[in-house]
Amino acid sequence: MGISAPDFAYVRGLVRQRSAIDLQPGKEYLVETRLISVARAAGADDLSSLVSRIRAGDERLQEAVVDAMTTNETSWFRDVHPFDAFTSQLLPEIATTSQSKEIVVWSAGCSTGQEAYSLAMLLLDWLPAHPGFGARIIGTDISRSVIERAQRARYSQLEVNRGLRAPQLVAHFDQVGRDWVLREQVRRLCRFQQGNLVEPLLGLPMCDVVFLRNVLIYFDLDTKRAVLANVRTVLRPGGFLVLGGAESTLNLDAVFERLELGRAVVFRHTGGT
Repeated sequence: MGISAPDFAYVRGLVRQRSAIDLQPGKEYLVETRLISVARAAGADDLSSLVSRIRAGDERLQEAVVDAMTTNETSWFRDVHPFDAFTSQLLPEIATTSQSKEIVVWSAGCSTGQEAYSLAMLLLDWLPAHPGFGARIIGTDISRSVIERAQRARYSQLEVNRGLRAPQLVAHFDQVGRDWVLREQVRRLCRFQQGNLVEPLLGLPMCDVVFLRNVLIYFDLDTKRAVLANVRTVLRPGGFLVLGGAESTLNLDAVFERLELGRAVVFRHTGGT
């Protein structure tokens, strides 16, 4: 059920066109592994049959293939240090410079919503001590299926066990059957929409903080620069960009200034263009 060289080239081109993810030669095994489940769900006998149907213009299958190749690894308060910096250093600085009295955060590449909802929990703790402030979080992802899951805000026991402390579970979730559903007080701070980071996102407000973690690693240099340019258009001067631990704006975008905040590294928009 392996994938042929022509089929791999076609899938690689489709995924790059739709998501800008660059599947380099050598990723054939990854493609095979992720597309087997798509082939089975579609009733295709093998990967060759699946790709033939995709080539024929089956839009639903094309979307399923791109969705399968998008990495949606996530957890609550993942790599906790950026969240500590958000609460202890970013929010206090934003509060002193904000003119709108609203904290706006973009969770880019939000997957099934755990990052956005983690930030919402922190803001719910912060807002009562700062009367007059409001907050909203916008989560975006290229995958329609994970956006729909984020909007449902319903998680399995295994999912809530990944990074969520017992007091947070008790404070913010209701158990429904075997699953856990976020309460309205958390959900109302967040909205989710589908979006491709390479393209300007319509309707996105100016943001104080952008979480774009463990996303740039999947792009080539030109795409990384394009994504950062789009981020600049919605991140206010003085606002903060939070990347993954292995990511940086160095040699990609001179507008961002690197800051070490304890055990976290963030990038400040210096106001340039």
